[in-house]
Amino acid sequence: MSELFRPSRRIVVLGLAAVGVQAAWAEDLPEVVATKDPSCGCCEAWVKHLRDEGFRVQVVNAPVNPVKARLGVPRELASCHTAQVGGYVIEGHVPASAIKRLLSEKPSATGLAVPGMPVGSPGMEVEGVEPATYEVVLFGPGGRTTFARFRGGQAV
Repeated sequence: MSELFRPSRRIVVLGLAAVGVQAAWAEDLPEVVATKDPSCGCCEAWVKHLRDEGFRVQVVNAPVNPVKARLGVPRELASCHTAQVGGYVIEGHVPASAIKRLLSEKPSATGLAVPGMPVGSPGMEVEGVEPATYEVVLFGPGGRTTFARFRGGQAV
């Protein structure tokens, strides 16, 4: 250890505690299994967004339409990738904060969807372009409702 920098025991303990808290927080989130087309860059950016927010993500490169049909994603809510987490379906560029809220509140539903590919949603950011305002839709056998509204990655 350099004579110029000798961390105190307190600094070392606080640093290790911070790492432990971050690791424990990530472990509390269930793994996301995301099915996407192997050549889709926006899907990779969405996966990075989830990982940056503490989710563990397993990516499956495969045709997504059969997965959407099997999981009950309505055509009008479809987007470019489909994921599963905690017993729910996540369709499209749903922000991590909405997924965390879903997992916390545990509503009776199939899942969440962001239909289409709104500019500014996680994974669809375009430098120099204003982000769109869009809805995150809660869907299931009981119907559909707005779960949240976002402008870019921020809830509104």
